[in-house]
Parts: sequence; C-alpha cells; structure tokens
Amino acid sequence: MYTGGIKSALRVNVSNIPGWKTKRHVVVIESDDWGSIRMSSKEAFDRMLKAGMPVDRSHYNLYDSLECNDDLEQMYETLSKFKDSTGRHPVITGVNVVANPDFEKIKTNNFSEYIYEPYTETCKRYSNHDRVYDLWKEGIEKRLMVPIFHGREHLNAQFWMRALRDKNKSTLVGFENEVTGMPGIKGEKLPDFQAAFQIDTINDLVYQKEVLKTGLDLFEELYGYRSRYFVPTNGPFNNTLEKDLNEHGVKYINTGKKQKEPLGNGKYKINTRFIGDENQYGQIYITRNCFFEPTCSGYSRPLTTDWINNCLKEIEIAFRWRKPAVISSHRVNYIGYLHPENRERSLKQLSELLGKMLKRWPDIEFMTSSELGDLITSKK
Repeated sequence: MYTGGIKSALRVNVSNIPGWKTKRHVVVIESDDWGSIRMSSKEAFDRMLKAGMPVDRSHYNLYDSLECNDDLEQMYETLSKFKDSTGRHPVITGVNVVANPDFEKIKTNNFSEYIYEPYTETCKRYSNHDRVYDLWKEGIEKRLMVPIFHGREHLNAQFWMRALRDKNKSTLVGFENEVTGMPGIKGEKLPDFQAAFQIDTINDLVYQKEVLKTGLDLFEELYGYRSRYFVPTNGPFNNTLEKDLNEHGVKYINTGKKQKEPLGNGKYKINTRFIGDENQYGQIYITRNCFFEPTCSGYSRPLTTDWINNCLKEIEIAFRWRKPAVISSHRVNYIGYLHPENRERSLKQLSELLGKMLKRWPDIEFMTSSELGDLITSKK
C-alpha cells in the first residue's frame, strides 16, 4: 500500500515488478464481504457498547451491515455515470458470501448444531432489504456488480460454535444481537470468527471441504452460474483445499503476495506469489496492488490519508510495470444502512477517483476478476 513518500513508492514499485505483464491498462475493482451480516442495527451497537465491547473502535462495527436496497441502487447510479475505452461502465467484482447463521434455529437446538440460511432469507429480517436479491441480479445483467465466491459465510462456524458451547460471554452477547464479528468484552481476546478458513488443527479441513462444496453450490443456485474465482475470507487458507476448489470449477484464486498458510497447531507457512503464478492444478493466482478504503480513515489508517491520490499513484506504478491495477475496496465503504453519510462520502470519493483515472488514462479497460483471469490464461 502506498502511504506517501519515497520509501513507500520504492516499496510499491518493487512489489509490482514480478509476475504476469500486459500493455493494456486494465482496472479491476474487488469489493469484499457482500451478503454477510456485520452490525445488525444501531440498537445492537448500543447494547454491545454498554456491555463493555469497544465496538466504536472499529469502522466495520460502526458502519458495516448487510447491504440494503439503497446501497446497491446508489452504487449502480454512481458506476453508470462513467464509461471506459470499450464503452462499458466500471464494474465491481462483488466478493460475496451466500449464507449467514440461522440464529433462531441454533438457539432452539441449544448450540448443539450449526445451521445456516441463504442470505436471501437473512434479508427478510432487515428493513429496506426486500429488493436486494433482485438488485444483485440486475447488477449482473447490467455488468455493474458481478459476484464471485468469498465463502459460504463470513464466519468460522467451528470456532464460533465452540465458543458458544463453552458459554463465552462475549460470544453470547454477540449472538443475542445477531452479530458474529465483534471485539471481546473489556479487551478479551477472541478467535478470529470472521476468518472462515482458519484452522486449529488439520482435522478442521474436513468441515471446510463441505463448506466449499455447499457454498459453491448455493452460489450457483442463487446467481445461475458457477463462480470461477475465489477470495478466502480474511486471508487464511490451507492450500490443500485448492484441489477441492479445482474440482468445483474454481480456476482463479486471490492471494496475498506473502500468503500466510495455516497448517494447524499454531504453525504457518509463508508462500510468495505474484499475479499470474500457477499452482499444480493449473489455477491462476491474482494479487491486489491498489487500495481504496476511505472508511478506514481514523481507524486502521490515519485520518489524513488521501485515498484518491494514493490509489492513483498505485495505478500509475502498476501501469509502469505493465501490471493490471487490481483495487481492493471493501463493502464497508459503501454501506449506509446504519449511517447513510458513510455511503454518501465514499461514493462521492469513488466518483472522483473514477473520473480522474479515466481522464489520466483514457484507454482504461474495466474488467471483472474472472475476465482478468481469462486474459491471463489466454496469454500463457
């Protein structure tokens, strides 16, 4: 990530040198977490804060929630204002989960069994969410937002259920408010419940194989096509599961340039990867090299961060080294269900970013992640 200054620019330049190259000015925007629950309501936020959970210290807990009708409609309105050199609108690759916990059924069985529901069922319990599923289908049809597979849930169900059965107070308070991603009471350290593919032991992989199968099947049932691209939630992913992904039709995998692979029992392996690298199953790795996360300002990044110009600098460096610009821009930036001003601020900045990049590089081509994967494989 470019943060300003010579050292940061040098670091970003060096990281863009290795890997697949293209003379085309390709821009991909990947946006994680769509379809997943986060903060269920303002009332839930207040109750959790009162219980001693520092939910006010995380922009995810403060702003992020299951996308509502307005969130998608206003995103489409923004994207529709622009066109690239091919005459197509900017397109966002929606990095989507397809299910959430069924809190009522889990409570009824006294935490004896994990049960999930399609996110379309979750939407029925939220106001202003009655058109979300239809809006996703509209986004696909108009090529404005095209989903790919992030996981079945944005939740490590094994970790979460173990904590619930152990009657962990912080986890139970979250459960009562239908929230799974939260800090512990008074600083208590909790497992990373959001990292769906993290493992305690290698035995956890048996369940994760089932998560991949059922999740990818549900994705196809909901959207009418098989996801060929996969982005593991929060990053951790044991690479033996790549074989399962391949068997289920996934051809492209998102990865960090330094992937920290969990091996179980607290052990990890660092794998170095660059865009266009290929694994033993012929799957192609795609890495991100640009970042536009304005809602982070004042939380995980300094309040003064210039996201627009920093991202333009990262695009400039990517193009210098003949790399596609693959931009990370999480859902939290564009959610206004709890706080509409959050969505309004970020969409205004996104409009400015898109306008400036198209003015500077008129030959930009906006692609989905899967389209980029196809381009890479066609040139090998």
